[in-house]
Amino acid sequence: MTPTRRRVLLKLSGEVLAGDQGHGIDAASLARLAGEIQEGVSGIVIGGGNIIRGTAASQEGVDRAAADSMGMLATVINAIALQDSLERCGLVTRVLSAIEMRALAEPYIRRRAVRHLEKGRVVLLAAGTGHPYFTTDTAAVLRAVEIGADVLLKGTKVDGVFSEDPVRNPAAVRYDSLSYPEAIDRRLQVMDMTAFTMGMDNRLPIVVFNVTVPGNLARALRGEPVGTRVLVEV
Repeated sequence: MTPTRRRVLLKLSGEVLAGDQGHGIDAASLARLAGEIQEGVSGIVIGGGNIIRGTAASQEGVDRAAADSMGMLATVINAIALQDSLERCGLVTRVLSAIEMRALAEPYIRRRAVRHLEKGRVVLLAAGTGHPYFTTDTAAVLRAVEIGADVLLKGTKVDGVFSEDPVRNPAAVRYDSLSYPEAIDRRLQVMDMTAFTMGMDNRLPIVVFNVTVPGNLARALRGEPVGTRVLVEV
């Protein structure tokens, strides 16, 4: 099956790897995701919230820089776990880390990442930006721009972007599509402002969707309507 987009970067929240258990890594969730990723994902940026969330640790008294460093290391654990599942599906992968740990991953170098993509390898881009105080959303937008991605797919546990928090207000409206200016004017929490501004400045299309629903990722890769599309203009 041929995807409609040439180069796709997938941002996965760490929580989706935990499955129903809520924390840690669920093998069944990994296997399902790997099966859909092989439909045409070029690169992956993954969070670490299923292991530790830097902002939460800092709120509990851990130094913010230290907490964020712990969170970045958690993303490397997730990347290695996902790499194993992807290679079981027959894909050739490389883990590139923004924090050097040569025994486990290649150092992130933009030209190296692009070269891997040109050879048809799936690149897992771990350790965020390599710096504290930046989210994995910001890392995902940064890497998408660096590798020349046509679109950023943001796989979460919600069905897209809503007018309000759908958990607090079941009557909240889901948007099928939005422009960057509309999202800003309505103060919608698509992602943190650093990531969002970078995406807007670089005219990067973003699709926010529920990746825990089987088949949703494959549908997004085929360009079918799923979740919410965030575009420079609608």
